[in-house]
Amino acid sequence: MTRVLRNKNFYLIFFMDAVLVTAAYYLSYFLRFDGNISASEWITIRETLPYIIPVKLICFFLFGLYRGIWRYTSLSDIRNIFIASAVSSAIIIVAILYLYRFQNFSRSVFAIDWFLTFMFVGGLRTVIRLIFSYHPLCQWHAGHQENQPKKKLLIIGAGDAGEMVLREIQETPWSRYKPVGFIDDDREKQGKTIHGVPVLGTIKRIKKVREKFDEILIAIPSVRGEKMRQIVAYCKETGKTFRTVPGIGELIEGKVSIKTTRKVHIEDLLNREEVHLDEEKIREYIGNQRVLITGAGGSIGSELVRQVCRISPQAVALLDFSEQNLFKIEMECKQLFDSVATSGFLVDIKNHESVNKVFRDFSPDVVFHAAAYKHVPMQEIHPWQATANNILGTKNVVDASTRNNVKRFVLVSTDKAVRPTNVMGATKRVAEMFVEGMNGDTNTRFMAVRFGNVLWSSGSAIPLFQKQIARGGPITVTHPEINRYFMSIPEAAQLILQAGSMGTGGEIFILNMGKPMRIVDLARDLIRLNGLEPEKDIPIEFIGLRPGEKLYEELITEGEGIVETDHKKIMVLHGNSFNRKILETKIEELLSISSTYDTDSIKKKLHEIVPEYTPQP
Repeated sequence: MTRVLRNKNFYLIFFMDAVLVTAAYYLSYFLRFDGNISASEWITIRETLPYIIPVKLICFFLFGLYRGIWRYTSLSDIRNIFIASAVSSAIIIVAILYLYRFQNFSRSVFAIDWFLTFMFVGGLRTVIRLIFSYHPLCQWHAGHQENQPKKKLLIIGAGDAGEMVLREIQETPWSRYKPVGFIDDDREKQGKTIHGVPVLGTIKRIKKVREKFDEILIAIPSVRGEKMRQIVAYCKETGKTFRTVPGIGELIEGKVSIKTTRKVHIEDLLNREEVHLDEEKIREYIGNQRVLITGAGGSIGSELVRQVCRISPQAVALLDFSEQNLFKIEMECKQLFDSVATSGFLVDIKNHESVNKVFRDFSPDVVFHAAAYKHVPMQEIHPWQATANNILGTKNVVDASTRNNVKRFVLVSTDKAVRPTNVMGATKRVAEMFVEGMNGDTNTRFMAVRFGNVLWSSGSAIPLFQKQIARGGPITVTHPEINRYFMSIPEAAQLILQAGSMGTGGEIFILNMGKPMRIVDLARDLIRLNGLEPEKDIPIEFIGLRPGEKLYEELITEGEGIVETDHKKIMVLHGNSFNRKILETKIEELLSISSTYDTDSIKKKLHEIVPEYTPQP
């Protein structure tokens, strides 16, 4: 209220509304009596007007009519004017009815007065908005430079998102865009207009559009996969720059804006649906809790940190062995989540005492264990490191969780743990088995989440391909038929949090990865997104499978009882129970063998623990 009263324009607007209210009241009598207002009616007008004006202006004030900016008057402002006019008229009618029983008052006058008040007050604001939107002097005053030509924009998608972008551009005089038309495959929209901008044709006929345009905006937030791939191909044929609006999941409050547009990403070409989370369930086990995340500086770990910090935990512990990664995520948390208490711990999870000290100092309620070695060929060459980090490290974190009465422990696992053909997958399967075997003996709920490849994660194909494209190629792919399941980093982190809310202990949650995609197709899409042509501008070379690599990945092993959950993107399986003592004995034997650096012996012992593991020579 104080801020409104300090605004120098408030008093001008207030005075103008008082004039309009007065004019509406006089005109209502004039219309009611066909211009023949009697002397008694004039007396009534003079006696009641001093009360009519304050009542209406106070209602206008209470309904926020003086908080908006006239040049941006919207439908919500008009709605408020309608309600404020109706409420003020109702108050006046009730008062007259109570005091005078409407004797010597014309009832229709007040109905006409309400209508005229709404029209006058709303009309004035609408006229001012139109003047600011279209009058050249106002456009220049708002920052529009006439000597700077606007780019002609063609919008693909004549739906809600396209209309929102168009309206924003039209309401922003200094925008550097001028929409010239829409493209949409809906036959019923052809030849029609939206806010005066015509629908010019379908996507297939984009090259035949007669209107000249400089850029293209893909305004269909829901489009993904093959459909987006087709749209991008048609856009490339025009030779024009093209951008897209993000998916609804990327937008703040789901609001599409010209400011949120970006280049088309490789994620847009994957057939991935938006993730719908049950945030209430996630908040129940993370909100106001102390959360520890291992591998907090890695691809998945850092995104888990971001997602967790948005749920208002009591505190978050960031544990990582990489000094640089830990520094980056700590700085990010201080900048973006300064209201959340975060603590960084530079710790090697292979060190039992260091891990225990972190748990004693921080006392976590929930643990997400994302720290692991994941590079398949490298772990194949150094199996003792994979064993120490993925198995001993997990064991240390699990033991510390049990000792410190952690409520919930979530292991981040991988599809490579299914019928593993490499050391990395075998060690992650042992970690799964150990976590499963911990349930029942403690109060901690232990569970694992298993999923496939994540786009843009460190060591994944996409960053490597980008570097190879930047160097002019070639892009190296191991095999023409090799395929993988893919999801984005934010999607993976969100589903890990959701799965953690479902576990009662002993489950392995499987994230629905959709359909697998051939790596060579991914490489070709990435080349095209960089404005180049596969084979012509950037060659693709096939270099053969790397050590431990297989053509196809799986998410479940035959015989594992997989069951659907309430979330369509999350499934659950309850694996075989393991004798914890026997498993721990075998793990100790494996760790002892690892200290000899004997690759063959390590792989042999892994096969003994995980019979479905088939070591490659």
